[in-house]
Amino acid sequence: MSNLIDQDIAHIRRVMPLSLSGDFGGPILSGNYWRARLHRLLDTGHVNKGQLADIDSLLVQIDLHELNVASMTAGLAQQSLGHAANH
Repeated sequence: MSNLIDQDIAHIRRVMPLSLSGDFGGPILSGNYWRARLHRLLDTGHVNKGQLADIDSLLVQIDLHELNVASMTAGLAQQSLGHAANH
């Protein structure tokens, strides 16, 4: 079971950043999707300390990605409002 969890963590580590960055239409798979995948691994009850640290790190990556997106969106909205006020 531990090896399967290691493989799943490695897969998520490889594909999640690309999926979150997505394309011009947004993420391919959302942060909520990746959070659910990681929480399913935690819910197995067979996660060792190293795997727990890896999962925690991936969850932090999701949070940071979402904070960056929110910050960029707020910045763009601010610019748009400023531009509209000048015209």
